[in-house]
Amino acid sequence: MSLQVSTIMLGVKDLARAKKFYEDLGCKIDKDTRHFVSFSLGEGSSRLALYEWEAAAQDAGVSAQGSGFRGASFHFNPDSREVVDEMMHSAVAAGGSVVKEAAAAPWGGYFGYFSDPNGYLWKVTTYAS
Repeated sequence: MSLQVSTIMLGVKDLARAKKFYEDLGCKIDKDTRHFVSFSLGEGSSRLALYEWEAAAQDAGVSAQGSGFRGASFHFNPDSREVVDEMMHSAVAAGGSVVKEAAAAPWGGYFGYFSDPNGYLWKVTTYAS
């Protein structure tokens, strides 16, 4: 058996705010409980789950302390620069922050980074010229 990613779970400090952010980006809720929300991201994609930070740490049996770069980012690869710009704008409108403005890359692509309200990094990049 090979490893597959079926759900990506993010520990969040403010579940209601994080839920609204991802809803505003077009994610569809499929489960919504007191400490947990999951989204269907569409056919062919993993699910996204949000879990209250403290509850997620307790569930895993680890300390809830932690900050700074988490050593991971999420990537969205649309087919055009226009969609990169649109997603960056949508993220800000939904309550996220631009971390790196979208711009042409030396390798020929075009990309930018935004963070969600909990500081999780998303890279939006296209290889289209």
